[in-house]
Amino acid sequence: MHVPVTKPFTAHLHMFPMHPLSCAHLTPPICPPGEPAMPVQGSSSVGNTQALTCPMGIVRQLEALFTCVTFSLVASRGDSWAGTSKWCMFSWCFCFAVTLVVLLVESVGLQHRMPISWKNFHITFAMYAALFTLSASVIYPFTNIKDQQYCWEQDYHIAATFFSCLACIAYSVEVTMIHTTPGKVTGYMATMPGMLKVVETFIACIIFVFISNPIVYDRHEALKWCLAVYCFCFILSLVIFVLCVRECTGWLPCASNKILRGCTLLAVLLYSTATILWPLYNFDSRPRYCQGHNFCTRDKSLAITVLTVINLVVYLADLVYSVSSLFKPRCLHCLGERTGTGLWGLALATC
Repeated sequence: MHVPVTKPFTAHLHMFPMHPLSCAHLTPPICPPGEPAMPVQGSSSVGNTQALTCPMGIVRQLEALFTCVTFSLVASRGDSWAGTSKWCMFSWCFCFAVTLVVLLVESVGLQHRMPISWKNFHITFAMYAALFTLSASVIYPFTNIKDQQYCWEQDYHIAATFFSCLACIAYSVEVTMIHTTPGKVTGYMATMPGMLKVVETFIACIIFVFISNPIVYDRHEALKWCLAVYCFCFILSLVIFVLCVRECTGWLPCASNKILRGCTLLAVLLYSTATILWPLYNFDSRPRYCQGHNFCTRDKSLAITVLTVINLVVYLADLVYSVSSLFKPRCLHCLGERTGTGLWGLALATC
């Protein structure tokens, strides 16, 4: 008797269309290690408490708390602010507002729908916030507590400085967590040249604060050239930031690494002229006496000179690192041929 051979059930599945609510449709996509899973279609991404209860989320909540307390203490006094105090207030308010936006976006799960590279934006903001709060923690007590007799208002200044230091520590912890978590260090801004460009633009911002109030660049044309150097290099680095965060480097007419090295070399040359011209034409033999506890004109000019030298050193380090990375693959290839291990084998061995 002939027994008919039945086909497996899966062989007949092509005859039935997949229903929109089937299990195969609800299977979430596989994500690379270290990346958050994409929200499943048909499920709600609102109320993702894991972004708030994880260690990174707790650190961000502390950042928002410390910055909020800091600018609330300063704003409650209602004193007249100098240029440096305005910078400190801007730093605290900016860090608080962007931290809230980051918490909201990641708790809702909208980071994958943002029109920017979230990995580059995240590390860039964390580094900027750490530097902003660090500068505010140094500048604010120096301009509001130094050489001031004790009064009850000074307690507010001391408390604001204390919470600003706590905010700086929290942002530094976030940067450390990003670099020590596997799979988090991705994107150009997390590399050494990216971090150096953050430092370069941050120092330029501090120079703008000192150079604007009072104006200390209108006494000679050479000082105006120095101001043009600061502005041009800052705008150049800002354009690089926008291209990296938006991941638009493919629009460039040539290789992006060549353009980055060229921009860094140009900035080194321009800052070299500013390093010579600013102290040469800004300082004279006439003493300028300081009134009160704020920065006087000579102190600000000296601070700008020191910051210009520091930024030149940072640009030089950026250029040296970029040039060394250009020749590193060739050196590895030559050494790999001599040892017989090849380029990839030598690279894996060195790692």
